[in-house]
Amino acid sequence: MKANVLYRMRVAAVISGVLLMGISMPANADQKSKSSQKQEKKQKTEQPQARQAQKAQQQKQDHPPGWDKGKKAGWGDSSVPPGQQSRLSQQRQQQLIAEQQKRLTQYRQYLERQQRLAEQRTSQLQKQRRTAQYRYQQQYFERIRQQQMRLQSEQHDYATDPYYYTAPIYRYTRGGIFYETNQCGADQLRLAANNGYDQGFRAGQADRQDRWNANYKDSYAYQDANYGYSGYYVSQTDYNHYFREGFRRGYEDGYNSRTQYGSQSNGSYSILGGILSQILNLQSLR
Repeated sequence: MKANVLYRMRVAAVISGVLLMGISMPANADQKSKSSQKQEKKQKTEQPQARQAQKAQQQKQDHPPGWDKGKKAGWGDSSVPPGQQSRLSQQRQQQLIAEQQKRLTQYRQYLERQQRLAEQRTSQLQKQRRTAQYRYQQQYFERIRQQQMRLQSEQHDYATDPYYYTAPIYRYTRGGIFYETNQCGADQLRLAANNGYDQGFRAGQADRQDRWNANYKDSYAYQDANYGYSGYYVSQTDYNHYFREGFRRGYEDGYNSRTQYGSQSNGSYSILGGILSQILNLQSLR
């Protein structure tokens, strides 16, 4: 009898233990599940932050000192300095240098030939008593003379000039033909259009002051179209083309005393950015 009672007590204890474990196990499992979820959530939050910090550190290493401070002068629209852009082969670099030297020789010869034509043009304006246009043209001739003197004395360092080792990043169209250029060339094309607008505005003003009929094509500056051309980076033909595109618009604004295509600041005239983009229509190759 006593053994039977002890047996029943043991069975009851075992059953109670099983029941207690059954109750506690889900609670422990639930606690572990919640802890795991918190850990996963923490990892999801920390991982993007860690990746972002790593990316920022990498960018800091890749970029030169002062990347995040101030204007990156001379870089144009590129995200890296000219010296870090894709480099051309040595063969292509030598080819560009040879083309450049030939271009300079032809440009010097052109400037020498234009001297006689400029003298004839000056005499013609004096006979026509176009005083304002005469004054403007004298300023134009002086700038061309300075360009000629600079070409005669300049010793260009091709080895350190990024134009000759940097791959093209833009494409543009002139006369139905596609051309490619790098940042240096693109900057020269922009300069051509801006110089053209500035000179066109002044020529238009002069004709208005002389009460002369509007005719931008009659202007010597339009016909010459070399104001500001250094002889480098783009062909004389390209520079002339985009100079004239800016000149025509500047002349119309100057003659009509308006700024439809450009703006005025500190005595200089600049073509509007939107108009400049339409004229050049540069397309990125990247």
